Amino acid sequence: MDNNPYFIPSYNGTKTFSQEEIPTANATGFGAAADDYAERGIDLNEQLIRNKAATFFMRVNSDAMEGVGIYKGDVVIVDRSLEPKHRSIVIATVGEELLIRRLEINGDQKQLVATKKLAPLNLVSKQEIWGVVTYIIHKV
Repeated sequence: MDNNPYFIPSYNGTKTFSQEEIPTANATGFGAAADDYAERGIDLNEQLIRNKAATFFMRVNSDAMEGVGIYKGDVVIVDRSLEPKHRSIVIATVGEELLIRRLEINGDQKQLVATKKLAPLNLVSKQEIWGVVTYIIHKV
């Protein structure tokens, strides 16, 4: 079998290698009948991103939201085009910091609440909400 030329690789690492140099290539031009029923692969961009221009990936650097399954080191997908609603997980700017918190709305009062024993933060303006978390990605 070692002397059989069909089992010797034709490619030897050169950048000038072309498809014509493969002695066993046999392309007939017909696909398998099952190819008509083959499904496309899953495109995570299609599945997880609604508005590409306004979507950001961020890595969580806090354990404040562990109670809802968001852990330090997780990646969150944040959509800045969504309107935050009551109980949305949001990224908010407080001072010069970005915080991940749950938005609690009670009448005109809006608060950012963490699941750890941290005091709720009152929101003063809409500009403090940077974006809405749409998905959480973490390693199992």
